[in-house]
Amino acid sequence: MKDKGMFVILGAAGKIGRATIGALRRHDVPVRAVVRNSSRGEEFRVLGCEVEIADLRDAAALARATKGATAVQVICPTGVRAEDASAEMDDTIKSVVDALGQTRPQSILAISDYGAELAAGTGITLAFHHLESQLKTIPAALTVLRSAEHMQNWNRLVGRAIQTGVLPSLHHPISKLFPTVSAGDVGLLSADLLLSGSGEALRVVHAEGPDRYSATDVARTIGEIAGREIVARQLPRQDWVPALVGGGISASYAELVATMFDAHNAGRIDIEHGVGEIRRGKTDLRTALAALIEGRQPA
Repeated sequence: MKDKGMFVILGAAGKIGRATIGALRRHDVPVRAVVRNSSRGEEFRVLGCEVEIADLRDAAALARATKGATAVQVICPTGVRAEDASAEMDDTIKSVVDALGQTRPQSILAISDYGAELAAGTGITLAFHHLESQLKTIPAALTVLRSAEHMQNWNRLVGRAIQTGVLPSLHHPISKLFPTVSAGDVGLLSADLLLSGSGEALRVVHAEGPDRYSATDVARTIGEIAGREIVARQLPRQDWVPALVGGGISASYAELVATMFDAHNAGRIDIEHGVGEIRRGKTDLRTALAALIEGRQPA
């Protein structure tokens, strides 16, 4: 490993950021954790991190937070309740790119998404296409870590499935295998990439778990953990947006998610063949789902 320098982690309080920081600190690497709210800073100070407070849509604050960084981990959180989700993500991307254009770190690692190479028709994933494209304009070594769907995304449906015995699925057909990964593993893979630092102008890495699964696999696994029979059922396309909105996200964001699943089900969102490499997390589906279900149990 080269000179440790200063590693700056944007979105430190998220699942990926926390995992990255934990791994870096275990290697005694200097870390600056960037969080939006001061109340989230103490847990990182305890780990020995510097802490900076900055909203990702505040370019001036981000420039201060990333000043002197050797490497910066970038994440573009999606505003699930935003009235105009696309505009909010575009604002975030512009702010991050403007800030890094000023501070010029040696290297940037961007948490991206499977399908980010596609320039149209991918819904929420299109934001990651824009993120990658804009970061390429900065004179720094760029690694894009494209993550498969997070296993933790099933959290919003686990309770309903256990209660009703039915797991509604936007994956069509329910037997189709899809790539998925634990969010924490993405953070660990990111830390490893940051520590190894290839120095390549552009490096593309795909992150997924040890196996691919179907919605049927997800339903069966939840049932085994919960001790009841659960079946997966395709949610009709016309019900997607109402169901997503009913789950607490905005209509704008729901439309983007629905379009993404259209692309997913058409086989358009996967590894970009012939480009980059694949790295696999160690967490399997059962382990990830068990953590979600145990988190719902009363103490």
